[in-house]
Amino acid sequence: MGLMLLKIFTAAFVVLGLAAAAPQSQWRALDPANTLIIETTQGTIIVEMAPRLAPLAVERVKLLAREGVYDGLQFHRVIDHFVDQTGNPNNLDGGTSTYPNLTPEFTFRISPQDFTPTRQSSDGQEGFVGSVPVGTVAATEAARSQDQKFRAWGSYCPGVVGMGRQADPGTANSEIFFMRAAARRLDRDYTVWGKVVVGLNIVQSISLGEPPANPDKMLRVRVASDIAAWRGLEVLDERSTTFRSLVDRARREKGADFTVCDVIPPSGRENLAAPNHDGPDR
Repeated sequence: MGLMLLKIFTAAFVVLGLAAAAPQSQWRALDPANTLIIETTQGTIIVEMAPRLAPLAVERVKLLAREGVYDGLQFHRVIDHFVDQTGNPNNLDGGTSTYPNLTPEFTFRISPQDFTPTRQSSDGQEGFVGSVPVGTVAATEAARSQDQKFRAWGSYCPGVVGMGRQADPGTANSEIFFMRAAARRLDRDYTVWGKVVVGLNIVQSISLGEPPANPDKMLRVRVASDIAAWRGLEVLDERSTTFRSLVDRARREKGADFTVCDVIPPSGRENLAAPNHDGPDR
């Protein structure tokens, strides 16, 4: 095993060990109304959707999932170290649903109590809103806000989920993409609507190609609150002392190069019932 691979495995085991030792009070339950279950040909991906960042995009994804539009669609554009792209009804770039295009939601306003900072500098901050990594204006600028809220935007780190679009910023519709790796050039240019909390390894195992020779598919996409057998899922609370320990560890390892993308929260305590295909549960 190479030295770099050994370091990656060692880091993963340390993170899992810290998370496993965290007391019950440091975990939080996902909201089933904003949790998306995506069964793929490679395995299950679970996304915590973020209506605080992108309410229109989240509403659209839920609508299309409930109508079955996403079921059976191919990952039609998959680029290593970049994205898994899917969600077009024609399985090609440029396809859309029957609904109108969405207004861009590249930035949003957030209250200080909803933001967990991990990195601060003179010209900006980075941190988390729920499980989603975000960037924001500097703390000094935020302090001048009359409504006690400040501007922020999703950060395209591994596992972040965005809305695809054409060249026009206002053309997001049904296409979605999952980040295999960080690509911060997408920040403030594509709507972030959620974060993978279970299944990042599945995201990174989807067959490559533009299009792939043998494309993987989203077999079934559902909102957790629509699944009768859903027993819930907990993730490590980003405001907990254990989470701060993970942040501190990543900061020490990366030094001056540290960014919010170096913090990948563990998915934590899964309690997901086996998918039931015996009858409708939408």
